[in-house]
Amino acid sequence: MDLHLDGKVIITTGGTSGIGEAIAWQVAREGAISVVVSRDPDAVAQAASKFESAGLQGWGVLAELTDEAQCKAAVDQVLEKYGRIDGLVNNAGGNDHVGLERGNPERFMQSLRQNLLHYYTMAHYCLPGLKKVQGAIVNISSKTAVTGQGNTSAYAAAKGAQLALTREWAVELLPDLIRVNAVIPAEVRTPMYDRWLNSYDNPEEKRRAITRNIPLGQRMTRADEIADTTVYLLSDRASHITGQHIFVDGGYSHLDRALNTLVQE
Repeated sequence: MDLHLDGKVIITTGGTSGIGEAIAWQVAREGAISVVVSRDPDAVAQAASKFESAGLQGWGVLAELTDEAQCKAAVDQVLEKYGRIDGLVNNAGGNDHVGLERGNPERFMQSLRQNLLHYYTMAHYCLPGLKKVQGAIVNISSKTAVTGQGNTSAYAAAKGAQLALTREWAVELLPDLIRVNAVIPAEVRTPMYDRWLNSYDNPEEKRRAITRNIPLGQRMTRADEIADTTVYLLSDRASHITGQHIFVDGGYSHLDRALNTLVQE
């Protein structure tokens, strides 16, 4: 299926690792110009050459996304270089386990800055460019927004707010024909996820305990599966989809765990 993304400029925050990296590369494979925004100077410096070596179009912009001025500067650099912005994927962030008891108000606010504020800031500064081309925004959220997890109040709050903003922006931007959707992963095997698994005494046992609770195939979601859905939502093929929360999680968030017994019998 041709997604009609040739020549379009798509920004992915946190696009040099994990889910963001998978999205950025899939964007480029579909013929778009994939711009990754990251605070990792080495990854950003290598981004353009990596895309070029693969015969793809892409570029890297260095920015600390908790800094509003750097967010604006990143967007300005993209507009100066390419003259347009067709899509924004808000993705950067991480579960920092700031809980209610094992946390404090200062750490809670810091986590919101790291996981939520830049979603608004990047969308705000990209908006004039998106309006010109009737572009699209995709917010990458998390199942913690709807399931809870325990000991991660700040991250869950940020992810829940991202879902609320998805609906709010979809309404606000209806007159501009800008579509806004969210993709909700659950258990995705990434380097960051592996580091968390490796914090346990028996990482493989922990992994098996998790995958037993994933109804479809008792396996974790792959990063490329998140990427495929995200890129589709960015494309004209999803031209009448807006304000939606799309779960890509093998049924983890909604299907009865008792279904696993049916699979095993």
